[in-house]
Amino acid sequence: MKRWWLSGSVRLWFLVILSGCLSAVAIQPGWAEIKPRLEKQEVQSQQNLRPLLTRKIRQLSEVKHPSTNAKLLVQSPANPPVSEDIVQVSGVKANPTDKGVEVILQTTGGEQLQVTNRSEGNNFIADIPNAQLRLPNGDAFTFRSQKPVTGITEITVTNLDANTIRVTVTGEASVPTVELFDSPDEGLIFGITTAATSAQQPQQPEQPNPTPPAAPLPLPRGGEGERSEQPSAQNDEPIELVVTGEQDGYRVPNASVGTRTDTPLRDIPQSIQVIPQQVLRDQNVTDLVEALRNVPGAGFGNTARSFAQSSIILRGFSSNSDILWNGLRENPGAGIAGFEAAGIERIEVLRGPNSVLYGQGGLGGIVNYITKQPLSEPYYSLETSVGNFNFYRGAIDLSGPLNDSRTVLYRLNLAAQTTESFFDFFEAQRYFVAPNLTWQISDRTKFTVAAEYLARPQTADQAYGLPVVGTVFPNPNGEIPRNRYVGEPDDFENSYSTRIGYDLEHRFSENWQLRNAFRFKQGELFRRLSFGTALAADNRTLNRGFFDTSEFSDKFFNSDTYVVGQFSTGSIRHQIVTGINLTKRELGQNSFNRQASPIDLYNPVYGQPLGAVTSRFSNFNTADTLGIYVQDQITLAENLKLLLGVRFDSFSQNDENRLTNRKTNQSDSAFSPRVGIVYQPIEPISLYASYSRSFTPTLGTSFDGDVFQPERGTQYEVGVKADLNNRLSATLAFYDLTRTNVLTTDTRPNVPPGFSIQTGEQKSRGVELTFGGEILPGWSIIAGYGYTDAKVTQDNTLPVGLRFRNVPENTFNLWTSYEIQRGNLQGLGFGLGLFFVGERPGDILNTFELPSYLRTDAAIFYKRDRFRAALNFRNLFDVDYLEASFNNVRVFRGDPLTVQGTISFEF
Repeated sequence: MKRWWLSGSVRLWFLVILSGCLSAVAIQPGWAEIKPRLEKQEVQSQQNLRPLLTRKIRQLSEVKHPSTNAKLLVQSPANPPVSEDIVQVSGVKANPTDKGVEVILQTTGGEQLQVTNRSEGNNFIADIPNAQLRLPNGDAFTFRSQKPVTGITEITVTNLDANTIRVTVTGEASVPTVELFDSPDEGLIFGITTAATSAQQPQQPEQPNPTPPAAPLPLPRGGEGERSEQPSAQNDEPIELVVTGEQDGYRVPNASVGTRTDTPLRDIPQSIQVIPQQVLRDQNVTDLVEALRNVPGAGFGNTARSFAQSSIILRGFSSNSDILWNGLRENPGAGIAGFEAAGIERIEVLRGPNSVLYGQGGLGGIVNYITKQPLSEPYYSLETSVGNFNFYRGAIDLSGPLNDSRTVLYRLNLAAQTTESFFDFFEAQRYFVAPNLTWQISDRTKFTVAAEYLARPQTADQAYGLPVVGTVFPNPNGEIPRNRYVGEPDDFENSYSTRIGYDLEHRFSENWQLRNAFRFKQGELFRRLSFGTALAADNRTLNRGFFDTSEFSDKFFNSDTYVVGQFSTGSIRHQIVTGINLTKRELGQNSFNRQASPIDLYNPVYGQPLGAVTSRFSNFNTADTLGIYVQDQITLAENLKLLLGVRFDSFSQNDENRLTNRKTNQSDSAFSPRVGIVYQPIEPISLYASYSRSFTPTLGTSFDGDVFQPERGTQYEVGVKADLNNRLSATLAFYDLTRTNVLTTDTRPNVPPGFSIQTGEQKSRGVELTFGGEILPGWSIIAGYGYTDAKVTQDNTLPVGLRFRNVPENTFNLWTSYEIQRGNLQGLGFGLGLFFVGERPGDILNTFELPSYLRTDAAIFYKRDRFRAALNFRNLFDVDYLEASFNNVRVFRGDPLTVQGTISFEF
């Protein structure tokens, strides 16, 4: 809890706490309590003002159950039932003052109102969750005042739902400064100071790290008011503003990945988890594997050092191709060099099929990177990290306006990293550049262009692994040394990725918005490596192959244009998203295989000659997709919401074998529906159920000449989402996910070898529990448990009941941190993490299992003003665990004790 004494008015400035290259983010809601401290000579002149008091947050047992009969469920929101706890606002006025404008919510119960504040872009937003707007002109929904004074684009007061009023103030160039008052004669008063008027007033001390910008939201319509005789804000008494809960905390209440709109998670009928900036910072995350350890049920097919997206596994199914960049899908292939924490604001994970909004793939889930955006005030950050295994990293984060009107903003993120590892010969570098420019063309139009370049030259990763005999099973020659590398010292995997794109947003009106977004990504990979193929009978000689990739170029173009609109049909409210999505992929590959000399695992001799070429591969693929989609978020009643969506995709693929000059092509189409419902029996609880499907194109034909149909994913999910209080939430989800049209060997009589048939089926059922937020001031937590039962249910060659490789039945994650809030040790904090992964099959045939492990992480940090220092420990007790496996000669060891120290400074 932090306190500021301000003379004359309550300036709603919030301190954005960040480390190093971690960017400023939008203010998280905080419950504000305003207490007047009247000077004796001011008491008489200020006796008509009294404090706005925050009501005590109710526990679940104290919340009254609303009526749920059929009549009330379909009742018009214009005349909702009024609870005895709801404060009615009978009128709204917007009146100019000598400092700007004041907005008055006319009510006799102003002292009972709760206020939650935040800023998004140039918008100041205040939610009042125990109030209802009932205007005398019959429009119970909205009030609007456009351009009331210079510097303010518009002011909106609207019923967000039947129990919540939202006040939105949009500044022309920056977030307005807002003061809160409570008058027994008038009601709740928002005193608004614009940049234009404040420039004429005596300057106040500047607060550090102002609020970052965000896309303006569609604003509702309403009426305008008349001038008030309320005293101006400059005559106010000094007051104390108490803000509980930190911004950028462990709980993020809204996400865009589930609906393409900024929707509260509690209103989305699907399991979504957000890994916020503060968690990434506290854990000192630099790769995707470490970030997704916070997601229960998530698994990996290799290590964090891999050039690809670390073979993500969600709900039992591989999701390494299911990556979004600010809501747009990326390459459906290897995802080369895709993740760099220096450019990431937060990570959103949507579990289950998601083809309705994002097209092909997405069977087990999808990962959305939200990148850092330009800020409206100057911000500069430097960070450096040093660790064992010669780990060195530096990052720079620069942002601010480029013109006086602050309509053109920039951001530049830079990072460089070099490291070795616990096994021999490994070296890796990483270089990252990410410029971003935003132009607020007008109050209704915004244009953003962004780019990223990431280079990862490195030695070939240990992802090609060690034999199971000597790691999982005992070896007569002893355990294979932990540092053993089975490749050659000059092996390499150099990967490079380039992203560039733009976003154009335009508001036609307060209820309709258009977005056109374009992304281009190119990934390139050059590889030369030796890898194990079989362990000889002596259990020490490893036979090896050699693989050389002289070309791997994956280009992906994605254009998405969609409209977001809000309207009502009688008493039912709609928020619709409809659009057209065009993608194109070009993939060129050229590689060959050779025999490599065997190696002695216990006494290796490197540099032996290679054998003859055994195979070559050279092809060029193109894929084009057209998708048309419609989604409707329907509010049937204040506590009953429906989500409907459907997508039609038409796609074609072409494959050219450049060695034989053989060309094949295929085209098909697919429908992907989605239905979900959310019912909230009491305000903090959401019960939901959903049905969704996905598709993945399958290239080829059967022995009968039939073109393969797309693979389909079908999921049924039910769950509960609970806001335990305003800072802590939990989600419990149960799902049944089936994958059909899986290719399996055609074993019919008279069918030659090498043909496949689509009769396979796989199923994953499970339970996921996530829990996150702030338990007490300074004490935060993110935790989860996942149970996954993923098995083969139909196949011509694999036995039914086989479990999926690298998918444990049980996983558990816990990360908690505490920061001392006051006293001489204020700013000192500690973090503790526990990550449990259960036993899981190490190969497709389940011939062996990787043992379970529990890894312990820890951190200690200190923050003072704009300085932060931290020490992070991964695998604190140096547990020798096995991360993942590909087969019986490719088992991947986990990292031993890793220590990293970080120092960052903002200015």
